[in-house]
Amino acid sequence: MKQISIDNVQYVDGLMLSLLFSDGSTQTIDFSGFFEKHPHPQYNKYKKISEFKKFWLRNGNLIWGKHADLSFPLNALYFGNLELCCDDEWPEAN
Repeated sequence: MKQISIDNVQYVDGLMLSLLFSDGSTQTIDFSGFFEKHPHPQYNKYKKISEFKKFWLRNGNLIWGKHADLSFPLNALYFGNLELCCDDEWPEAN
């Protein structure tokens, strides 16, 4: 599989972002479910929209926080499934 990265991110609404990947595919992801299911003191502040909007890209990865306080595995973002964050296996591409 070709190396994939995130080329662009745009805020949509609420806790939703639209991601453009280097292969031209896009994914709109609602992060609200993840924050509700996986509370953590280090990144609970990103549930607040003003903090959530402070995302940035570093080397093709989506990051929050000055010291990368919060990030998601690229495969989870690419497949639009934040539950993959703790899985070791990638789903098969169709």
